[in-house]
Amino acid sequence: MISLRPILRASCARSVKMTPTSAMRLFATPRPFSTVPLAYDLHEPAKPIADNKTSPIIVMHGLFGSKKNNRTISKVLARDLGRSVYAVDLRNHGESPHDHRHDYTAMAADVADFIHQHDLKEPTLIGHSMGAKTAMALALSHPNLIQNIVSVDNAPIDARIESDFARYIQGMKKIDEASISRQAEADKILEPYEKSLVIRQFLLGNLHRPDSNNNVQKFRVPLNIIGKALDHLGDFPFKNPNEVRFLKPALFVRGTTSKYVPDEVIPIIGQFFPKFELVDIEAGHWVISEKPEEFRQAVVSFLEPKE
Repeated sequence: MISLRPILRASCARSVKMTPTSAMRLFATPRPFSTVPLAYDLHEPAKPIADNKTSPIIVMHGLFGSKKNNRTISKVLARDLGRSVYAVDLRNHGESPHDHRHDYTAMAADVADFIHQHDLKEPTLIGHSMGAKTAMALALSHPNLIQNIVSVDNAPIDARIESDFARYIQGMKKIDEASISRQAEADKILEPYEKSLVIRQFLLGNLHRPDSNNNVQKFRVPLNIIGKALDHLGDFPFKNPNEVRFLKPALFVRGTTSKYVPDEVIPIIGQFFPKFELVDIEAGHWVISEKPEEFRQAVVSFLEPKE
């Protein structure tokens, strides 16, 4: 099998065409794409076990999230494990650049580029939901690049994205059209599309003022790009575990009241990730925010050096 490093290390100015037959087998949709440089926050421990380039942790958010959502857990893991934690914004989210392509092959390539650009050695990938599939895709496409992964409430399967997300985009577009200046106005517009205040606050966290001389707030996320990507954002780029596996440790954390990782997909997880561990936490899909202490314990137990 050919090395994918030249593909994954492509600069953001260069278009990458995955034409080799073996590369086409690895990814379901071998379309041309360019990588983008990812915005990040670096959380360094008070008592580091190594420099911030060695065995760092890269934390990746889910759909409509950003690095700021992972600020608290990143600081806690840096403290408890003595490892530097890079919380990144995936493409089309937060402060990272926008790109017309939004799928797991491209997002995994962005993270691989990030690892190379920052000269990181044997990082751990932690991803929630969309970030989890990004972590899994990178682990399978280039296992030598990383040490292990933590997948939070997602699995290496094709699955339909819940219709809630399409509804959220409709409401968010209404807000952009209304040229609101206060978050309370935005919340009132979004309420018919989502009754949960917590979820509305999460979505409205994407608002910002693009013009410092104007109070009008707009969404950072490119709603048209994300909207077009929704139909395929539940897909996973690898279909056949007989062709590619990640033979290093992997932790899968799932919420017991979430539908993203049903019992019937556990054998598939084991086929792609033979050394996986499964931890169930009594929570919904938003495991990290719902049960942060239980999640911290699970990750620390998994990542602590074994005697």
